[in-house]
Amino acid sequence: MPPLLIPCIGFSTGLTFTEKWTTENVLNTEVKIEDQLAEGLDLTFDTSFAPQTGKKSGKVKSAYKMDYLNLNCDVDFDFAGPTVHGAAVLGYEGWLAGYQMSFDSSKSKLTRSNFGFGYNGGDFSFTTNVNNTWDDDNDGQEFQGSIHQKVNDSLEAAVSLAWTAGTGSTTFALGAKYKLDDDASISVSSAYSVCVKGSSTLLVCLQMRCFWTDVVLGISNAPPVWFVCAR
Repeated sequence: MPPLLIPCIGFSTGLTFTEKWTTENVLNTEVKIEDQLAEGLDLTFDTSFAPQTGKKSGKVKSAYKMDYLNLNCDVDFDFAGPTVHGAAVLGYEGWLAGYQMSFDSSKSKLTRSNFGFGYNGGDFSFTTNVNNTWDDDNDGQEFQGSIHQKVNDSLEAAVSLAWTAGTGSTTFALGAKYKLDDDASISVSSAYSVCVKGSSTLLVCLQMRCFWTDVVLGISNAPPVWFVCAR
């Protein structure tokens, strides 16, 4: 059963008020203001309430968009202290640069700091980013990069590489997609993971996946096949 939606729109003020009652018996309320305080600026206030448990949560989201700049800032309200999430993306003639951060006020520390850089030239694109995470579940630095090339109207290929500092694990992936016609295509992808354990153990894992995509019949996706070699 889909959730119950009760939208109310203020046409003269640009205010949208929406209430949603989910099948988990949670009431979600959203108040949104678009392009009123400034052109391209959206403000959203989200709240949720579970009557059975009495649990409440709230979030304030803001986004500002213009031709070459996109900014957003979200604040999650918690009894221990709010968490602030922010991001900025700057683009010019296909070049993109971005930064993302999260700050936990309850711990008074930065929990996430990510940098990204890329280029999109139509048939060719690449991205590279550095992810820094400092929390209880994941603490480390990861470097990632990917390249995508549209060879022709029917064939596309991509490659990605990731390396995690501290553990020294490396992930390498290849992928290709061939378009049979307007309704069907074939995709093949493989992922390689290399990590060193101790001083003499080298573990290499290969994952291969091949699936057929048909717009009319849906997607038939086979489970991945793993090959593991240890030395």
